[in-house]
Amino acid sequence: MYNIKTMDKMKQVGNEIFDSEKYILDDNIENADAILMRSTPIHDIKFNSNLVAIGRSGVGTNNIPVDKCIENGICVFNTPAANSNAVKELTLCGLILASRKIIDSIDWVKSLKGNNDIEALVESGKSNFVGPEISGKTIGIIGLGAIGGKVANSAVSLGMNVIGYDPYLSVNHALDLKPQITVFRDKNDLNKLYSQSDYISLHAPYTSETKDYINSNSIAKMKDGVRIINFARAELVNHKDLKEALNSGKVERFVSDFPTNELLGEKNTAFIPHLGGSTSESEINCATMVCRELIDYLENGNITNSVNLPNTELTKTGDILVCLIHKNIPSLLSKITTKISDCNGNIENLVNKSKGDWAYTMVDVTGNIKKEVFDDIKEIVNVRIL
Repeated sequence: MYNIKTMDKMKQVGNEIFDSEKYILDDNIENADAILMRSTPIHDIKFNSNLVAIGRSGVGTNNIPVDKCIENGICVFNTPAANSNAVKELTLCGLILASRKIIDSIDWVKSLKGNNDIEALVESGKSNFVGPEISGKTIGIIGLGAIGGKVANSAVSLGMNVIGYDPYLSVNHALDLKPQITVFRDKNDLNKLYSQSDYISLHAPYTSETKDYINSNSIAKMKDGVRIINFARAELVNHKDLKEALNSGKVERFVSDFPTNELLGEKNTAFIPHLGGSTSESEINCATMVCRELIDYLENGNITNSVNLPNTELTKTGDILVCLIHKNIPSLLSKITTKISDCNGNIENLVNKSKGDWAYTMVDVTGNIKKEVFDDIKEIVNVRIL
């Protein structure tokens, strides 16, 4: 039996997917083999020795100590693309909100309650909320992954000129883009996107490279009156620099899914309470995906959508499947395979993949290998035997 610690109301979802004859799910499990969760911060949690996996229903893993996890042999999963349609739809809403002063106009109309001639007041006051159409305008999209690509394609359908920037654009995502989209991959071309775009929409992940991507330097290269939309991560924007640009009029409007103290209440801003993936369909998609990722890893050793280990798959045909998490350094793997061979273990198949400083290896072995051999290997790397 596998013990799964559930958080963030994930127990009910998990019970529908995990086999009750193989798994126990509960919010209060202490010696868990895996954690199933959403957005609760767990940086201060103490990991027990049995824990081998954490499944995050959603994309962002800032609430999880990913580096600490890999050091302890814990594979962290997320669910990219599962909520992409939901975020795309809300981004399109943000695009309209960045153009038309819809929120301001709604608040103003509410203030008219009690007046006798509301119709006349509406007709006389509506000119205060005039904004441009998006058709024929140029939108620059930074990040053309699962969400950014869908936003780009939708913007084309809405009659916009679309420029995209993504230095890490995958073949699959590139093939999904409509041919009308201009794609930049060279960082030197990013200035072209800034100078040509009437709207800029952020869809890049948060990394050390993308932190404060929108700052005084990048804003200076943009058109006067540019409108910026952020449905990616708050940290992509330097809010102090953006506040100055909003006050000067360099940035006409900012719409974001991430409210911050620096910008709440500032003119020409609109904040949504992190609703990007908050649809019933999206939550079901994310929860289902992460449960299946955990099941495949726990039962078969396969990795799909891990943030700290590479996607890896191997079908077990021998007697045991040895799954290893280890540093990506020379000769380490040969030491392990030698130990297996020296005790008459025959390696039927082997797959080894790396991600940064770490690697994941699956070894399909036949033979009666003594427990002591794996105890020796555990002194070198993190090991699971399936």
